[in-house]
Amino acid sequence: MMRNPSQGPLGAPSLSALFLCRLSASMAPTLQQAYRRRWWMACTAVLENLFFSAVLLGWSSLLIMLKKEGFYSSLCPVENTTNATQGDHPHPGWISCDLQDEMLNLGFTIGSFVLSATTLPLGILMDRFGPRPMRLMGSACFAASCTLMALASRDTEVLSPLIFLALSLNGFGGICLTFTSLTLPNMFGNLRSTFMALMIGSYASSAITFPGIKLIYDAGVTFVVIMFTWSGLACLIFLNCAFNWPSEAFPAPEEANYTKKIKLSGLALDHKVTGDRFYTHVTNVGQRLSQKAPSLEEGTDIISSQDVRGTSEKPSERVIPFRKSLCSPIFLWSLLTMGMTQLRVIFYMASMNKMLEFFVTGGPKHETEELKERAAETVGFYSSIFGALQLLCLLTCPLIGYIMDWKIKDCVDTPTEGDALGDTRDGMIVKPARPRYRRIQKLTNAINAFTLTNFLLVGFGVTCLISNLHLQFVTFILHTMVRGFFHSACGGLYAAVFPSNHFGTLTGLQSLISAVCALLQQPLFMVMVGPLEGDPFWVNLGLLIFSLLGFLLPSYLFYFRYRLQKKYALGWGDAQKVLGSSELTS
Repeated sequence: MMRNPSQGPLGAPSLSALFLCRLSASMAPTLQQAYRRRWWMACTAVLENLFFSAVLLGWSSLLIMLKKEGFYSSLCPVENTTNATQGDHPHPGWISCDLQDEMLNLGFTIGSFVLSATTLPLGILMDRFGPRPMRLMGSACFAASCTLMALASRDTEVLSPLIFLALSLNGFGGICLTFTSLTLPNMFGNLRSTFMALMIGSYASSAITFPGIKLIYDAGVTFVVIMFTWSGLACLIFLNCAFNWPSEAFPAPEEANYTKKIKLSGLALDHKVTGDRFYTHVTNVGQRLSQKAPSLEEGTDIISSQDVRGTSEKPSERVIPFRKSLCSPIFLWSLLTMGMTQLRVIFYMASMNKMLEFFVTGGPKHETEELKERAAETVGFYSSIFGALQLLCLLTCPLIGYIMDWKIKDCVDTPTEGDALGDTRDGMIVKPARPRYRRIQKLTNAINAFTLTNFLLVGFGVTCLISNLHLQFVTFILHTMVRGFFHSACGGLYAAVFPSNHFGTLTGLQSLISAVCALLQQPLFMVMVGPLEGDPFWVNLGLLIFSLLGFLLPSYLFYFRYRLQKKYALGWGDAQKVLGSSELTS
């Protein structure tokens, strides 16, 4: 007879499984309790994102610490040993070589891939189980990654391979914390966009964490102590989630069950649901019943005013299959743009230290002991500056959000009878103004956002080609702005173009494909340190030319918007003809 896997050897339930399940269930608050704690949860989520999410993006500082601790230094021949770090650390010799750089960069490649590629399965799991178990698992993985790095540093000659597992767990734990925090702004109603920008900004700014830890490391605190302390702090995230995050997912304010779960429990943001909010509720009810929504590429609306009045005759014709969204030109062009941008951003993070070394030494042929020491000092200083500038993401993410929301409030969904008829003033019918359509405006905003991001990316590529150390401050700023812009711009585009029930899957798939494209940075790095002898010019030139392809997406969006404007113009004219108007509005 088969035995339940949750049972012990004698057929009784496993004590550990029962304990964990009951403990988790008893500690989880209700949605109403979580709503009362929402400010505490939001503030702690911002701090947790800042210090525990995408910290791996501060790789340039972590790389210096790993090299000082001797990770994979055994790959370097004895003649490459330099005494750049004497006395202050337990490892008196800094053994460094290209083979060591390649192995550690491979670890970063794997970790950054996990950080981006797991968004698709993570989204599916979060839809199934809610954010609470994902956040608990993420904090546990992050604590385990810090513990592994601390243990591996005790004997790097034997335990250096553990760095691959540690960086993978670090990336997975970080994306779990980030992804789950993006559901929290639903608890803030009209302030949701503001808190969403804060969550994304704190995630993007988390690259400052390793530069800050490096300052503590340089002050004399051992690597083992730092990692174990960080692991303990990650355990506090586990406890915070266990006590304050509910088992249920946070409903969005526009969802019909938000009123049932939150508002009708005496915790309402408003006392009534009327007007536009009522229309939004009706819209979401229809979407939930059908679980299907039309695509903007068909030039139709999700639920028009005619549908609300019950005059729609053929709703089945409005069904848009997922494969149509998947194969749409907009999604395919976005894959090219996002994959190229991700590769450009990740490659610079991985190779920044080697680029700065080349700017100082001029290549292996011109290296001297004095230049090597100067290069080590320069790399340490510039990596700290680069890390500090990551806080700019807290400013740039709300900026791109403002661009994506430009004039959205002044827009309408479809031409209505009242708009087409016009206003009656003093017994005379006033000619109505042509309305500004919401989806047309969203497309316009997406065009502006992607165009700005691509110009910044090209400017970043140009500054990378110039071997001037002072100019690299501009490069750092441009890199930070691009990293803060392109994810938000892509999310806004998908929300404007594709059905809402396709959004999560398309976003996760895009992140997965972008992560696969970013894997190309490892062979590019090997080419740079190998055949090119550390000279980044030709790789950066190729990436600059490749980045010009990013303008194809806003170009196609411009063409698509023109087609959509023609369809809306025909619909506006038909509405006026039905109401007996003799001329179209200008």
